[in-house]
Amino acid sequence: MALLERVATLVRANINDLVDRAEDPEKMIKQVILDMENQLLQVKTQVAISIADQHVLEKRLAESEENERQWMRRAELALDKQNDVLARAAVERSMSSKSTAESFRQQVEDQKAQVENLKSALLKLRQKLEEAQAKKDVLIAQHRRARALGKANEAGLNIGDDSKAAAFERMKSKVQHSEATARAHADLLADDVEGQFAALEKQQEIDRMLEEIKAKRKAG
Repeated sequence: MALLERVATLVRANINDLVDRAEDPEKMIKQVILDMENQLLQVKTQVAISIADQHVLEKRLAESEENERQWMRRAELALDKQNDVLARAAVERSMSSKSTAESFRQQVEDQKAQVENLKSALLKLRQKLEEAQAKKDVLIAQHRRARALGKANEAGLNIGDDSKAAAFERMKSKVQHSEATARAHADLLADDVEGQFAALEKQQEIDRMLEEIKAKRKAG
């Protein structure tokens, strides 16, 4: 599906690299966010359509299964009335309904898989969009500072004042160090949060398995 491919491209995109390579970083980050918002709207729409299609297929499956059961009941009725010909015809109709039901059952499974893929893509894209929105102001401010420092440094060199140039270089180094430190703290916090969620999910799975074992033992 072309939509999922476009979403995957956006999700894989490294926002920092895109901004660093852009001639106009502010314009780039705003365009990336706009693209993500547009794709997010399309994925939401497609999820709704796919879920509606799934419900239609499930309804058709239920109808086919009911038809199968109904024709078998008719076959039994015909046999009770000693009408083998009519019973045979009813069995054939039942088999046809069963075949139709199996076809719809496969379509339902395929549709469910598509819905899950779209929901997963929607979640990932929403997370990527939130990441881009959170980074937007920081990246723009960083770019503006770097541009201002570059101009100031260039001006210092133009007037031939080595002390001013050295001061600007020290200031630039300090800003870069502060930004790197902040980014490292943010990365550590993100890793810690992910680790905590992983631990919670693991404990939840263990609890579920224990409950299943207890239930089986009671049933036995």
